[in-house]
Amino acid sequence: MAVALETYLSPPDYETFAARLLETGRLRPADLNRARRLLEEGDDSLPLLLVKLGLVAERDVAEALAQVTGLPLADANAYPDAPVLPETVSLRFLKTWRAVGLAATEAGYEVAVADPLDGYLRQALQLACDRPLSFRVGLASDIDNALRRQYEQEAAAPDLTESLDDADVEHLRDMASEAPVIRSVNQILQQAVELRASDIHIEPFEDQLQVRLRIDGILRPIDAPPVRSAAAVISRVKLMANLNIAERRLPQDGRIKVQVQGRELDLRVSTVPTLYGESVVIRLLDKEQVTLDFATLGFADDTLARFLKVLNLPHGILLITGPTGSGKSTTLYTALDKLNTAERKIITVEDPVEYQLTGVNQIQVKPDIGLDFAGALRAIVRQDPDVIMIGEMRDLETARIAVQSALTGHLVLSTLHTNDAAGGVTRLLDMGLEDYLISSTVNGILAQRLVRRLCDHCKQPKELLPEAVEETGLAKLLRPGQKPVLYQAAGCDHCNGIGYRGRLAIHEFLEVSDTIRRQILQHAQAREIEQTALSEGMRTMYQDGLLKALAGQTTLEEILRVTCD
Repeated sequence: MAVALETYLSPPDYETFAARLLETGRLRPADLNRARRLLEEGDDSLPLLLVKLGLVAERDVAEALAQVTGLPLADANAYPDAPVLPETVSLRFLKTWRAVGLAATEAGYEVAVADPLDGYLRQALQLACDRPLSFRVGLASDIDNALRRQYEQEAAAPDLTESLDDADVEHLRDMASEAPVIRSVNQILQQAVELRASDIHIEPFEDQLQVRLRIDGILRPIDAPPVRSAAAVISRVKLMANLNIAERRLPQDGRIKVQVQGRELDLRVSTVPTLYGESVVIRLLDKEQVTLDFATLGFADDTLARFLKVLNLPHGILLITGPTGSGKSTTLYTALDKLNTAERKIITVEDPVEYQLTGVNQIQVKPDIGLDFAGALRAIVRQDPDVIMIGEMRDLETARIAVQSALTGHLVLSTLHTNDAAGGVTRLLDMGLEDYLISSTVNGILAQRLVRRLCDHCKQPKELLPEAVEETGLAKLLRPGQKPVLYQAAGCDHCNGIGYRGRLAIHEFLEVSDTIRRQILQHAQAREIEQTALSEGMRTMYQDGLLKALAGQTTLEEILRVTCD
């Protein structure tokens, strides 16, 4: 039930409102003093300025205003799609003062306002409507969205096929340079670092700007700036990455080097046009957090021994497979770090170069000037390298050059996108590579996935029923007399209540034996090759994961989440 203006004759002043925020810990005294100084320079009222500066969340401001005025909060579903107030109230006035009509009744108009303490707003609305008014407290973003729906329904949706003119570009630059926008972007980056996120996703939609962090492989939403600042926030990121803010029709890629909490971060920025603006993904590359150590990555001792045996061969191809985000690049860099000695010359061709390795010649491909994987490879084989690393085998031409390099005495490391190790062979055949070239050059294929690591401070053991032991395949992996005890996530302060902290890899390593080489020449199915590898000592990713679950490193749920067994 809204409160009529007549019953709202002596509204509490802004000091009472500020005191309520201070009492509840929503506002710091230093921030309040800062806002008071800025009030003298601008036209915003205290509640709107606190939201604009990012000092208090707009919902906290609205709740405090509702508490001190006795007015109810307007629910997000209370805003109609058609205008309610008479034409005597202009859209410009409503936008400026953050007010919108909710309903027209025989008793008058119900109105949602972002600042019910503003006496001028109430009096002006009363004169323009010439009918009794009742008020609710509304969130500024909800009011903006409602005004857009009510008054701009016929306006064209953002046309991403048109370029911005100079005035629009300058306006975007000005908005992106405002202190609240800079602060919002910095807060997102800081929160991402504090929560150990690997990626930041900034996604504009019709009625909200969504910000999510990928933490240990799982996306989690965080508080986002209001949707009205979406263009400014995205432009701020693009400016930091030296991207063209006038170009909103095409995808763009860039990099940012920043220091957050005293740590130097290398950020990869990718933008793509969507219906309501540009979607931005920021990959955080923290050099200090990368440990180039096989044991830390999660390699089991026997798998590592077989992997290193192939890695130390003087020539041939070693492949690492897995989907995007499965840690392939980190494993490649760790392998290169192991090979990086004064006696070897190592050259890499990457897109992009994620981490810089001292003593390794790293080439960034630049397709726009004709420097692609194949072109770079043709050049570097004349550089007399001992080891060549190719970021990814994407096409037949690249694969052929890699094979020729392996045949001429080079060790070649690369990645493929396949589900398992045996699938790497069929992927090369599907690309058009001849079977005899594959069988004579490929020495080993490592498949891997990343699972979340259990928090050591709060993980809890749980025993399995005999039926579950048989069903999951644990029975085959248990040592004589070993109890089938797994662990589950609980959650504590060390892991932010999630139960997991960090990730580790689960692997399967297919060493190409003479038997498997014959199967390749016979174009055997991936399943047949896998069965041969299993009989020769390979352990599947699922089995490797079960052993890690028995060791208390992860959970059965995580293993099932990332494997298809």
